[in-house]
Amino acid sequence: MKKKMPYNVAVVGIGAVGKMILKVLRTRNFPIRNLKILGRTSREIDVEWGKYNVEAISPDSFNEIDIALFAGTEGEKGAAVIYGPEAIKRGAVIIDNGADFRLDPEVPLVVPEVNPKDVKRYKNKGIIANPNCSTIQMVVALWPIHKELRINRIIVCTYQAVSGAGRDGIQQLENELSGKEATVKAFAYRIAHNVIPQVGSFQEDDFTTEEWKMVRETQKIMHSDKIKISATTVRVPVYTGHSEAVYIETKKSIKVEQLRQLLASSAGLKVIDNPQENKYPLPIDAEGKDEVFVGRIRKDPFVKNGFWLWIVSDNLLKGAALNAVQIAELLIGRI
Repeated sequence: MKKKMPYNVAVVGIGAVGKMILKVLRTRNFPIRNLKILGRTSREIDVEWGKYNVEAISPDSFNEIDIALFAGTEGEKGAAVIYGPEAIKRGAVIIDNGADFRLDPEVPLVVPEVNPKDVKRYKNKGIIANPNCSTIQMVVALWPIHKELRINRIIVCTYQAVSGAGRDGIQQLENELSGKEATVKAFAYRIAHNVIPQVGSFQEDDFTTEEWKMVRETQKIMHSDKIKISATTVRVPVYTGHSEAVYIETKKSIKVEQLRQLLASSAGLKVIDNPQENKYPLPIDAEGKDEVFVGRIRKDPFVKNGFWLWIVSDNLLKGAALNAVQIAELLIGRI
């Protein structure tokens, strides 16, 4: 992309992720000439930092747009599938938070702390894919380890906030906690005072779509289909912040303190790891923070080169909006 700051930017979709994208663009002072917010209908929205006009989306909405940030949907085909070709035809580069293009071999899947050079491949189709929120925080933490030690195996269990299911997930938890009649049902079961060992629908070998995303997206981002990955994804009654218990086996050996130092010195990470003082990352503390937090770093006492980590991140921020805006910053050569 030509460096012609400032840029004409469109944000497509104004749910929880879309609103967070607007906030991140503002807080990071992204160089914007004109900003369009596109949704299903024209209306005005009022958020904590101001009011915005939303334009009903159409192909002509993308005239003269340089970068289109699609907030994305899960399940049904997202807006990038419907409107992406029109946006690209008009000269826009798409950054898509949906799942539709993530595993397309012609579309780069990018986490700036891990594979920033892949962003250059956007010219293949005019699209850059933003990974799944659970994948993003895991690969940010594991990439420095993989570079140094080579990871052979990953086993991950996630504890995912209801905001990962969008506004309906938040509304269901709020209704259940307040005792209101459930008008929205985002999950298969009650989520208040409960945990549900299912995120997404069940697919091959009885793993869910979310679990397979973590496998295939991680292998694509880290450019290694030889890493053995297995996941169990769980929904928990937390509003914001995904947590992950991650077990890894590495080719090379390292002492725990060296591993801790390696992570502490890596981009995008913050280590909170003091068991003697009960200090470790919590989702409530990660909310609103850019970093991916790591703690509970320990060696498996029974497996050579086996280690456990606890990884926490704001799923709406780094897990979606911030990563998308960082991709845009890579695109314009800002980072």
